[in-house]
Amino acid sequence: MPRKGENIYKRKDGRYEGRYVKSRAFDGQIKYGYIYGKKYAEVKQELTLLKAQFTFAQKKKLNASETVRSWMMYWLETSVKNQVKISTYMNYKGHLERYILPNLGEIQLVSLQTREIESFIEYLSSLELSGITIRCIFNILKSGLKKARLSSYIYENPCDNISLPKIDKKKVAALDIQTQTALEKLALEHQCFPIILSLYTGMRIGEISGLKWSDIDLENNVLYIERIVVRVPVSNEKTKTKVLLGTPKTKASIRAIPIASNVKSYLLSIKKEGSEFVFPCGDSFSEPRIINYHFKKIVELMGRKDIHFHMLRHTFATRCVERGVDVTSLSMILGHSSTKMTLDTYTDSMWETRKQAVSVVDKQLQENDLFNEFLAKVS
Repeated sequence: MPRKGENIYKRKDGRYEGRYVKSRAFDGQIKYGYIYGKKYAEVKQELTLLKAQFTFAQKKKLNASETVRSWMMYWLETSVKNQVKISTYMNYKGHLERYILPNLGEIQLVSLQTREIESFIEYLSSLELSGITIRCIFNILKSGLKKARLSSYIYENPCDNISLPKIDKKKVAALDIQTQTALEKLALEHQCFPIILSLYTGMRIGEISGLKWSDIDLENNVLYIERIVVRVPVSNEKTKTKVLLGTPKTKASIRAIPIASNVKSYLLSIKKEGSEFVFPCGDSFSEPRIINYHFKKIVELMGRKDIHFHMLRHTFATRCVERGVDVTSLSMILGHSSTKMTLDTYTDSMWETRKQAVSVVDKQLQENDLFNEFLAKVS
């Protein structure tokens, strides 16, 4: 006898048979499907899943008009816009309109399959986008579909269990002492002040761009990072990007950096009366593109094309490591979210420091008479 309400029977051959509603005709007639298994629990588990899928399929008919486009834009405006910074919102919107919607937008939300997501990932790879960019685009899609699943618009997220291209972690590139000295000389001669500030504080280009004199406490020798200038994608026929002045993306990036005496003297020497920003452009700030333009001019004078502005930050960090600055202090100066991030980023630079640390401890063993006697015996 089957258990009440479960539609599971034990057959004469010893197997269990489960019956479920497979479909329902327009006249209401039910078509049943059957599953079989050696164990009752196996049949019950699969039957529960099939029943849930049938129930969801009935609800799905109500959502048949919802497309990937309509849902993702709804999700962006209702779930994302008021919970993230404007720069993050604009990045999401830019990736949606440039990559996701042109390729998947017209597909019915309930019909979107894993194989279509996989084809989309292959398409992104064919554009020779970086692994990080592909992962970013994919995560936007996955987050939107996760919300659709939680809202019962889809039964499962087709982005689950998708394999993404591996991210090739590039080694941190820092300038050697000789190159740094040459760069500093040209920066001072041509008054490219942001180069000096980045080399001796580790600030990012967007942080330098948004730096105001009110952020610098010259009495207590502290520089506060409270804002950043970023360029984000926009959907506009006239321009593809827009410059925004906002707060740093993470809490760790909002930080205080001690000002050394030479840097303080340098800042005082470039300060102009009536200027709100440390590096102004007219009545406003010098956006990152302008700073980078002048930086490239300096690099060209060196006959180098392989140096980019972010390398100045890495150079600052590398010099700190070489001089034995502890990782916790360095992590806070750089605005990393954890010391692990600092360690992972500057592993190679810190190797020599680790060797020195081991050598210091090793001296204790060298001074141990019993150890020396042992070596004498075995040699």
